[in-house]
Amino acid sequence: MNILQEIAEKTRQRIEKEKQQISMELLLEKINQRSVHTAARISFKEALQAPGMSYICEVKKASPSKGLIAPYFPYLQIAREYEQAGAAAISCLTEPFYFQGADRYLEEIAQAVHIPVLRKDFVVDEYMIYQAKALGASAVLLICAMLSDEQLCSYRKLAESLGMDALVEAHDEEEVQRALQAGAEIIGINNRDLRTFQVDMANSIRLRELAPEHVVFVSESGIRTAEDIRRLREHNIQAVLIGETLMRSADKKEALEMLNGSPLGKCV
Repeated sequence: MNILQEIAEKTRQRIEKEKQQISMELLLEKINQRSVHTAARISFKEALQAPGMSYICEVKKASPSKGLIAPYFPYLQIAREYEQAGAAAISCLTEPFYFQGADRYLEEIAQAVHIPVLRKDFVVDEYMIYQAKALGASAVLLICAMLSDEQLCSYRKLAESLGMDALVEAHDEEEVQRALQAGAEIIGINNRDLRTFQVDMANSIRLRELAPEHVVFVSESGIRTAEDIRRLREHNIQAVLIGETLMRSADKKEALEMLNGSPLGKCV
């Protein structure tokens, strides 16, 4: 069993317990209340389509590959710093066992910022999509390696029916094709293979050619320098998701400007 399968199984167990604690009826009630406050927020997809490189900045305490990244974890302060620095969106980990995330991090961040927030978790059940909406997320992550073709399509449609976007994550040619067949309009290429933890940033560049121009392409993991950003932008990659590099930076605005090669809002 690889790490992705292990996380998926642990997530299934976790969600079965959570279903017993909060019924679907209660989730739907919370969604109705939440929609009043988030209706005017720009969508995740729209945020990534802005001119120049769009940055999805991650609030992440730990990971299986790096262990504890942020012993001191003022998640609301971090999220606000990202927004002030010009981030297009925020990615918030809610997986508790391997990434030390929490649903409350997402819920509080979504209330504290005005930019879209992605729920970064390992969706294995449609219940988690309703959860994401109830917590205030603007988008959910769907991982091709964890889901069947039928699940990818139905989960994407469910997310969109609830007013969210789906970031469909792939890591090879076959998965990009599956994402496209599922109707994905935002595809994230994880340069880190979660089954082996090997990182290859060129993965995003190679796979971009497989998707139509209108599909928003996001490069994830292993992005550390302005040169990395320049190369990605040259190959029509519109957005990047960056976690560890920013989480380890004391000045997140400065770190983003260094990556961008200029203040955010200006092309590199």
